[in-house]
Amino acid sequence: MRHRRHHLRRTAAVAAVLVAATVGLTACGTESGKASDSTKAEEKKPKEPFEGMSGTEIVNKAVEATKGAGSLRLAGDIDDDETGRMKMDLALDTSGKCAGTMSMADEGSFDLIVPGNGTVYMKYDEKFLRSQSKGEPEDQTAAAVEMLADRWSKTKASGPDAKDIAGMCDLDDLLKEFEGDINSNARKGATTTLDGTPAIQIDAHDAKEKYTIYVATEGKPYLLKIIDKGTAKPEHITFSEYDKPVETTPPTGKVIDLDKLGA
Repeated sequence: MRHRRHHLRRTAAVAAVLVAATVGLTACGTESGKASDSTKAEEKKPKEPFEGMSGTEIVNKAVEATKGAGSLRLAGDIDDDETGRMKMDLALDTSGKCAGTMSMADEGSFDLIVPGNGTVYMKYDEKFLRSQSKGEPEDQTAAAVEMLADRWSKTKASGPDAKDIAGMCDLDDLLKEFEGDINSNARKGATTTLDGTPAIQIDAHDAKEKYTIYVATEGKPYLLKIIDKGTAKPEHITFSEYDKPVETTPPTGKVIDLDKLGA
């Protein structure tokens, strides 16, 4: 299991990098977004979302709103140079609570629950256990699979591996990644509906990447989705369930105490 901590840290880092690379947009090369003088007929039309704002101004406004969230759900499908395709679905808040699932291409998946009470709960599938045990004696790997695969275990949040898992659940740290800064162009697109939420599409690009960003047009202007179209298979991160309580009820039934096993 010696590789597990490294993979978990890298998983969280890749997600943060994708967010940082797409939301720190500058005003370089953007359209002004200001409307020309309206005719009497135009004055009767309903006010457009973010009227008079450029695409970059809208994204910056969305970033500020998102940074002020107390909790959210983050779902992503992204690439990692070492593990390949990676998926995640995590609900997390600013108090350190989180719960969800993460999977890494051919390296399996795991569920986690971090209630914020000093304990971390984890459930690994067999593929994940075997991938993290590469280089270990086969009998030890088999024993780990037999004992832990598809079963809930727990450990102190202050433990070496658990610290990395708990770190992935730090929403404040994740939202700090929104402070990145790249030269990009961002232009307003059409209004639409994304998973039932009214939104506006923003198209942005830099020298290498091309992004589509969706921002909520009703209520707080939260980020809803970021799509990176600069890869062979588009990557995406979706933001939802803003300011909803994160469900972190500990698993019921038998839970393996990893701290006692290591004693």
